[in-house]
Amino acid sequence: MDRNDATHHRLMLSTEISRRRLLSMAAVGAVGGVLAGGAAQAAPKPDDGSYRLTVLGTTDTHGNVFNWDYFKDAEYTDRAQNDIGLAKISTLVTAMRGERGARNCLTLDAGDTIQGTPLSYYYAKVDPITEGHPHPMAAAMNQIGYDAAAIGNHEFNYGLDVLRTFDSQLDFPLLCANAVDWNTAVPVFTPYVIHTVNPRGGKKIKVGILGLVTPGVAIWDKANVEGKVRFPGIVEQAKAFVPRMKAAGADLVIVSCHSGADTSSSYGDALPYPENASTLMAQQVPGIDAILVGHAHLEIPERFVTNEQTGQQVLLSEPLKWGMRLTVMDLDLVKVRGAWKLAAAHAHLLNASSVPEDPEIASILRGDHETVRGYVNSVIGTSATAMSAQTSRFEDTAAMDFINHVQSDEVTKALAGTPEASLPVLSIAAPFNRDAAIPAGDVTVRDVAGLYIYDNTLLAITITGAQVHAYLEFSARYFKQVPGTGPFNPDQITNAVTDTAPNGTPDYNYDIMAGFTAALTYDIDIAQSPGSRIKNLAYGGGPLDPAQRFVIAINNYRQSGGGNFPGVTTAPVVYNAQQEIRQLIIDWVSAEGQIDPANFSTYDWQLTANGQPVLVEGAAEGGRH
Repeated sequence: MDRNDATHHRLMLSTEISRRRLLSMAAVGAVGGVLAGGAAQAAPKPDDGSYRLTVLGTTDTHGNVFNWDYFKDAEYTDRAQNDIGLAKISTLVTAMRGERGARNCLTLDAGDTIQGTPLSYYYAKVDPITEGHPHPMAAAMNQIGYDAAAIGNHEFNYGLDVLRTFDSQLDFPLLCANAVDWNTAVPVFTPYVIHTVNPRGGKKIKVGILGLVTPGVAIWDKANVEGKVRFPGIVEQAKAFVPRMKAAGADLVIVSCHSGADTSSSYGDALPYPENASTLMAQQVPGIDAILVGHAHLEIPERFVTNEQTGQQVLLSEPLKWGMRLTVMDLDLVKVRGAWKLAAAHAHLLNASSVPEDPEIASILRGDHETVRGYVNSVIGTSATAMSAQTSRFEDTAAMDFINHVQSDEVTKALAGTPEASLPVLSIAAPFNRDAAIPAGDVTVRDVAGLYIYDNTLLAITITGAQVHAYLEFSARYFKQVPGTGPFNPDQITNAVTDTAPNGTPDYNYDIMAGFTAALTYDIDIAQSPGSRIKNLAYGGGPLDPAQRFVIAINNYRQSGGGNFPGVTTAPVVYNAQQEIRQLIIDWVSAEGQIDPANFSTYDWQLTANGQPVLVEGAAEGGRH
């Protein structure tokens, strides 16, 4: 070996060691057929009649290319070390292809790609891709080299024109078998693809990849799809298409399914098909070998579901969200009478936190990234006065009134012409960002986004006056019981989570309720024990009627049971367009041009002790007016 050969050998050895170390560091859970620690086994050679196909999967990337929080205009940080974005996923994909051999790998996505960040919003609404600009997510996924992707429900948020343009910009098929023409019931997107894998020295393997989306699109994006696209059930369409794929020669069938694993529906019985049906599909549809699960934003390294007809163990895996994880499915095939059959299947996840971003992805999309950074720092309106959320947990503030006003306004407009249009509208908001502040004068996208730091979507439910009272009593548990009116500092009156009280109630589980159609007013008497604190509860100037029906604007976290508030999970849902509350607030300011608290803010609730106002350090002077 000469010097050049020796240098090359050392370089290759160093690269191999780095790649194995990277995969070991990235492993979230290594089980079954993969080595502990994530050091992957090489694909068996086909000369012994066996072959390993590796399927790499992402889902719910929601417009995240970089590990960047645009609303903070800073790198995304998470206490659990959950870095995000396709730039990091690309590094993991490259490493896995190097480990297993690129020809032995397929890369899939399970949907919700073009909505969720200012980056994706900008190229749908501000500089829409329908006018020629490539979508950043299309550019990133093309560079990574995906083989297929399913459509998610949020792909429909910006209308069919944007979705079809995104589809046209991809170098791979965008799949959906259960988005069908309103009249003909023919899929309006490619339902499945047969991908041919060529093992060296072995018989070709045909891999069928089927795409499906949760039928909830019919409700959530009714304005965009009604009269155009219908959404039959996942199980029903899988039963129709899996046999077709088998007839077309598929040796393996993999479903990229934008529907959660645990059977449930946020919309109750409003549709005849469940929202989350991946497990049902595995149980009831024979012939499926593996399912890449999406929609639920859960981390499922590996789960097996038994098919009720064949007894086959179907592999399911879900890689969390936002590009935090990469699913690695190992599908081991053997030849049986000359045909490929699945012999074993296992999966684990890799963590994006442990790897650097792919410089090629960064280079391609740095310009788009900087454009959007400029957008989030741009002025979209003005505010007549400053609004701060600093004291919102212990006094009524304009900042919380503003959130409730926007939510109520959106719900009221959406319910026009429906049976619920005549019902009075209330709204809830929680003071979960004490640092939120809208300045007087010019207001930017980031200023507004700070009021709502979570990715919650808006719903509306109907409840009675008695349930309103019970809801407020439950919320008032946030406060400690006190002997008198004070003065107190805030920590003396709240059960909020702190470093010294980790088991307290988070600020996001204290809800403030406000009226939109007319004023809702109440006192929280914290001299009383929890459950007996809501006093002088009134609506429209008179005592609240326990039997009166109300529409409540509420977020998806709370409506789905987050915080365990009473009466909400079983209440009828009358609005659910899957609209992010944060974006609704931004859009409201952009459309109105000015925030003027005089138009929506009144002092409607207060803390009392035995009927007298409680004095809290930092609270504004004055009372209800």
